[in-house]
Amino acid sequence: MIDNANNKNVENKSRLPLYLSVSLFGVLVTTYFLIPEVERFFDQAWSVLTSDDEVRIQQWVSGFGWFGPVLLILAMIAQMFLLVIPSILLMVVTILAYGSIAGSLIVFGSVFAASSVGYFIGRYFGNSVVTGILGKKSQQKVEDFIDNYGFWAVFVTRINPFLSNDAISFVGGLLQMGYWKFIGATLIGIAPLTMYIAITGKSIESLKTGLFWGSLISLLVFGIYVWWDKKGRKN
Repeated sequence: MIDNANNKNVENKSRLPLYLSVSLFGVLVTTYFLIPEVERFFDQAWSVLTSDDEVRIQQWVSGFGWFGPVLLILAMIAQMFLLVIPSILLMVVTILAYGSIAGSLIVFGSVFAASSVGYFIGRYFGNSVVTGILGKKSQQKVEDFIDNYGFWAVFVTRINPFLSNDAISFVGGLLQMGYWKFIGATLIGIAPLTMYIAITGKSIESLKTGLFWGSLISLLVFGIYVWWDKKGRKN
């Protein structure tokens, strides 16, 4: 009975990001319909960010002044706990808004900050908090991944935008992987993806195609590496 209760509790905790996301969505929808200023802001934001117009996006984001980059960094940290803000979207918006060089630097700063926060949450708040955020099954998979491949597990997760970037941060801290080893693998891994977005992110369509093939190739290369590693261990 106790084990069943504990398992149920873990399962409920693992839904924390979903609950937070639904709550945030509910608040946003409510304020959208009740507060005209909020409605105008989101209508404008949607119109600008889906316009595929780099100049227009730059002008809109520049209206936030110095707070623009800070807002993007905070959004990158917040998205670790939510399901409604994909990190790849924030990276694309940043580079479209601030250009290839400045945008890439802001992306690096955002990823560094978010990854560090996730790492130290895992390291200092421990297993129960990480399980509450990720769920037991996801946590175990990432733990096994890091145990087997260490630096390269972090690297390949960062280089591929469709793998769980946030989970690797929490579990890396939980397993007490060396911080500089972890953050080094993070920044080295995110560099090719950031440069790729900066080069191909001139239009949404070219970016979608580029990300698809880039992700496919990185997964293929890592799959070959895993196969070769397992073959070597058997021998």
